[in-house]
Amino acid sequence: MKRKQSIKNRTSKIILALDVDNFDKAKYFVNKLYPEIKIFKVGIHLFISCGVKIIKYIHKIGGEVFLDLKFFDIPNTTVNAVRQAVRMGVEMLTLHILGDAEMLKSALEAAQDEADKLKIKRPLLIGVTVLTSKDVASSDVLILAKMGLDCGLDGVVCSAQEAALLRRKIKKDFVIVTPGIRPKTAVVGDQKRVMTVEEAIKAGSNFLVIGRPILEAQNHLEAAKKINLAAKDCCKMPNFASF
Repeated sequence: MKRKQSIKNRTSKIILALDVDNFDKAKYFVNKLYPEIKIFKVGIHLFISCGVKIIKYIHKIGGEVFLDLKFFDIPNTTVNAVRQAVRMGVEMLTLHILGDAEMLKSALEAAQDEADKLKIKRPLLIGVTVLTSKDVASSDVLILAKMGLDCGLDGVVCSAQEAALLRRKIKKDFVIVTPGIRPKTAVVGDQKRVMTVEEAIKAGSNFLVIGRPILEAQNHLEAAKKINLAAKDCCKMPNFASF
């Protein structure tokens, strides 16, 4: 099934980063926060701990999965990994744009082929530009984003600091996924390029990946509700662009 590419009029969505040590902790947060949070990020940390088990559980309760394993390998290996991810029924997955055009194009073709065989919607393929833990020139992020989108990717991962630049410079419809989202009063920690929910949405981000501000809150559900409300209020503002 072909993936609908248009993101026009899409409001920004919160993705909870399930950056926890094991299945029981992940299950606790999924149960606690769904359906306030509907999309959950499964990264390398959790996936190594419990693998496809957590993906099946998220689907069982009705949630969606952002599989953030950042595939970066020779084309054949990446293709096989992407096919497995499609079979898991994930909503989105990531690949490193630095893997080069052959890897990215092969991955996209494999994802579409596998989805067609299964008669399901293929996942969004999102290209990682530069990790938000790094200091980097915005021009470098722009170059990588253009490369990935020219290969057919559905979108890119970048910090909110580069999102506005990409919206101005790249004249096509694409998804922006932004990690490093923090409340104004939060400690930045290991993230270098961070912004608030409101700043990221105004800059043009579609999906905001948030972990510690919810996972480490005294009241996890209340924290998620406040963040969701901030996102919804921002999207209603007159100057909110529907990209």
